[in-house]
Amino acid sequence: MTDFGRVLTAMVSPFDKNRELNLPMAKKLARHLVDTGSDGLVVCGTTGEAPTLSKAEKLELFRTVVDEVGGRATVVAGTGSYSTAEAVALTQAAEKLGMDGVMLVCPYYNKPSQEGLYQHFKAVAESTNLPVMVYNIPGRTAVNLLPETCARLAAVKNVVAVKEAGGSTDQATELRRVLPDYFHLYSGDDSMTLPLLAVGGKGVVSVAAHLVGKKIQEMINAFTSGNITLAAKLHAGLFPLIKGLFMTTNPVPVKAALAMVGLNAGPPRLPLVEATEQEKEKLRGLLREAQLL
Repeated sequence: MTDFGRVLTAMVSPFDKNRELNLPMAKKLARHLVDTGSDGLVVCGTTGEAPTLSKAEKLELFRTVVDEVGGRATVVAGTGSYSTAEAVALTQAAEKLGMDGVMLVCPYYNKPSQEGLYQHFKAVAESTNLPVMVYNIPGRTAVNLLPETCARLAAVKNVVAVKEAGGSTDQATELRRVLPDYFHLYSGDDSMTLPLLAVGGKGVVSVAAHLVGKKIQEMINAFTSGNITLAAKLHAGLFPLIKGLFMTTNPVPVKAALAMVGLNAGPPRLPLVEATEQEKEKLRGLLREAQLL
């Protein structure tokens, strides 16, 4: 089965000062992330501000990133939507660009039932030959993909992974219990990476890896090699920065932090606004503490 890697960065979408796509910065950032611990990149996910990007912009980002780091890292296209037809169209377009896989978020706003979620993901997966990661983030979508529904989806041959951001180790444990061994479970919350590894997770789709990808890899390596004490110590060391990157709506803090370390990915797009001066000062302190400034 497909192996996306252990540390995938949910890459921000770089904008210029006018909030237009900054493709040269997208190339630079993609290279930097792969050089600093990322096994793969997820392009146009939540952190990539997907809801504010047009289809044409998404395709430009997909093309740019896969041309830049394809072959060195897995490149996964965020092609989910609250419209099944739109998700199918974008997924098929991503496949033509040579992406390594797609990530499909639960349809948001329209609140489908579990049967609706199953039929949505099944329809999109069956429209492509690419491997599919489904993405459960009930705090943003207002629906929770239940383990039994995920287990049904695992029977679809190219649905191979789930990004679980429900915040519950109980749900993650139940997912691991009911899913096939080959089906990969990823944490969708940086702070839950180690707990999910402990219940059978594969890795993380990370925001913090923009800044500390090598440390996250080190933590996972420690865990998988049996050095649980070291893994816990590394997790505790990463924890303040991880929580700080979510002091306000993602990706507002990580974009501010990237600018501070010399990787200016520009401001977020409305309806998101830039971090306040108070928030930036807290971030500077956390970056200094992490020896990133």
